[in-house]
Order: sequence, then C-alpha cells, then structure tokens
Amino acid sequence: MVRSQHPEELTIGKFAAAANVGVETVRFYQRRGLLSTPKRIEGIRRYGEADVSRLRFIRQAQAAGFTLEEIRQLLALDSGEDRAAARQMAARRLAELDARMEELQRAKISLQKLVSECAAGKTGPCPILKSFEV
Repeated sequence: MVRSQHPEELTIGKFAAAANVGVETVRFYQRRGLLSTPKRIEGIRRYGEADVSRLRFIRQAQAAGFTLEEIRQLLALDSGEDRAAARQMAARRLAELDARMEELQRAKISLQKLVSECAAGKTGPCPILKSFEV
C-alpha cells in the first residue's frame, strides 16, 4: 500500500511541482530569504500548504513585474497587514507598467512604419537597416 503524502509533508520536488517551478527556483528563493528552509525530519525537508501559498505568491508577484526586493517588502507588509503601503507599491508598479506599455506602443508604431517603407519593389537602402545605423 502506497502512503499518501499529507499536505504538510511535501518533499522539495513535490513542493516545487505544486507551484509549477523547479527545485533550483525553490533553493534560489531560500538563498534570497524569500522562503524559509525547513528543518530535516528523518533526513528530509518537508514543506506545507503555507509554504506552497507563499511560493505561489512570489511567482505571481514576479509575473506582475515586482522585483525580488519589492516582493520581500510585500511579504513583510502582508504579515503586518499594511494595506496602504501594499496598495502604494502596487500603484507604483502599475504606473511603471503603463509607461513601459506606452514606450512599447511607440516602438511598435515606429517599426510598423519602417516595415511599410521597406516594402518590396522600392529602391534605395532599406529604411529598417538605415534606422539602426549609428
């Protein structure tokens, strides 16, 4: 009979898989102090659901564009329930994303124009290559 693992008994491999990351990602976050390293029980480190939730939070915050230092601050705010500071950090990140999106939109429009100007049948140097000259 195969023993089913209790949620508080995840090995590092199962812990990583539960958050859809690799084991090295878990170790990286541990070295950065974002995740704790549990004590060994019978020679094996065991992780629980709270650890899985924290790891998922870290991944989602990274996907939203937060740096590891900002994620550390968000985790600290969460334990203190400082919603105003968390909201302020998120609003600042949102403004940065908006600025980046505007920048990307300008780059897209510029590149679309260059592609159009480089259409087949035109003569002279390629405007795309010309635009990247120093």
